[in-house]
Amino acid sequence: MRKPLISGGIVFLIVLLFFAIMPSVYSNEDLFFQAMVYLALAQGVNILYGFTGYLPFGYVGFFGTGAYAASLCITLLHFPPVLGIIAGGLASVVLSILLSPLLRLSGAYFAIGSLAASQMVYYIVSNPSLQNITNGPYGINLESVYQPHTSYVTMIVILALVMGVVIYIRNSRFGLSLQAIREDPVSAGMAGVHVVRQRAIAWFLSALIAGLVGGAFAWHISVFYPTTVFDLNISIFAIVFTLFGGVTTVLGPVLGMFVLYGFYNLIGISEPQYFQLIYGILILLLVLFLPSGIVSIVKRRGHYVP
Repeated sequence: MRKPLISGGIVFLIVLLFFAIMPSVYSNEDLFFQAMVYLALAQGVNILYGFTGYLPFGYVGFFGTGAYAASLCITLLHFPPVLGIIAGGLASVVLSILLSPLLRLSGAYFAIGSLAASQMVYYIVSNPSLQNITNGPYGINLESVYQPHTSYVTMIVILALVMGVVIYIRNSRFGLSLQAIREDPVSAGMAGVHVVRQRAIAWFLSALIAGLVGGAFAWHISVFYPTTVFDLNISIFAIVFTLFGGVTTVLGPVLGMFVLYGFYNLIGISEPQYFQLIYGILILLLVLFLPSGIVSIVKRRGHYVP
């Protein structure tokens, strides 16, 4: 147990030091903030899909809910931004409780159900009839509390908490019980694992993470529209980063984010047509030859992956 915790702690420290130092080396704080957003979301997907087997295509729904709940608490209730972010996380947990019947589904049915739920939240938020509350399709303006550096530091703290949670799950009986449920829920239940409760905890944790990240994202960019925070590409990127690196590990989503998001910023912005082709080929090769992600290469050689 000690060695896994130490190796996980090393990954934890390297990642946080990277994001703390790099803005002073390369002055593009927004780039590193976006990277942290996707990494935290990928770790949230890792908790839900990697440890329980539920693939959340609608994960962006929790992200958008957190962004809007935090923003409304700041603008309407005059919460301090950090308190608003916490409220955004709690709002996403409330949404996950309301959507918990989705856990009765599995496989493609759950994926499609979660996607439909996220679209439902999007249409509610962007409804012109709710303009007095959510400002409908016209978006949110948080320029009065715009503090890019403070929001960046806050995102580092959130990422630290998220990675700490994943390290704990990776090395705890709770994580083992989740993996047992993923492999065979019937056998896990017969072995004494409370299947419904453990799944629900993972579901709530992943929603909390997305909500907190959404709130921090809203504060950092300050001006956004419903289409910005309910963009399905957010879910897709988080899922692909997780699958590319490898699930049920702390390191997998980190590798996936750095490789693919770095690749996206290298050629995806300037040459999007080539990026989409190469990106598709990479994913196809991954599914065919490395279905367990790139960390499986290390695992095959008998090495432990944190």
